[in-house]
Formats: sequence, C-alpha cells, structure tokens
Amino acid sequence: MAKKVDDSVLDAALNEISGHCDLLTVCAGEPAGYAEAVTGGINCLADAAMTAGDFSLSDGNVSGRKVTVAAKSSVTVDQGGIADHVTLLDTVNSRLLYVTTCTSLELVAGSELSLNGWDIEIADPAV
Repeated sequence: MAKKVDDSVLDAALNEISGHCDLLTVCAGEPAGYAEAVTGGINCLADAAMTAGDFSLSDGNVSGRKVTVAAKSSVTVDQGGIADHVTLLDTVNSRLLYVTTCTSLELVAGSELSLNGWDIEIADPAV
C-alpha cells in the first residue's frame, strides 16, 4: 500500500515558518528554547531581521517540498564565541520555530558575518 501526502499539507508546515519568522539568530550551542536563542539570550551571538521575502517555497530536491532561506550579508556579531547553530524565531509570539546546525566558526564581537542561503526540506512519505 502506497503512502501519499498532498503538497498543501507539507506547505502548511513550511508556511508556518516563512509566515511567522521575523528573526534569524546565530548561536553558540543548541538553544533549549526561545529565551536562549533570541537577541540577548545566552546562546545568541548574532542576529538578522527576516521578512516573508526571505523565504521561497518550491518542490524539494529529492521529493516533497522545501522552503529556501535567503542568504544574509553584513550581519553584525554582537557577542564572540563559537557559532554552531542557526535558529529561526517568531518574536511576536516568542516561538523558536526552527533550529539547525552550521559549520563551527569562531566569531569575534564587532565583526561582520555572511550567511549562505539554505533549505528546509520535508520529504514525501517513503513507500
């Protein structure tokens, strides 16, 4: 018996992120929750404002659907440390929407950071 999901179901999950994310943060360590990830939180090293235009929904690379998160440049590093996580936050509702890892990088306070674009992909169910 095959497994199927309509694209609208996957899009709903991805649209929850793209429709509510207004802040991206770069963190030292995985934040346990919103308070640790938000600007001024113990894990937050740098942050960048996000808008709906920073997200693009499309077919997944292999299957399913994905949302592409736009690259960000000239992001000011607020606090020095080893960056190894990136988060997407909804500051209006104090929600940690998404956390992912990134290549570890030592950041120096006052310097600038550039982030490449990246994807969040939800695959179709396996048969």
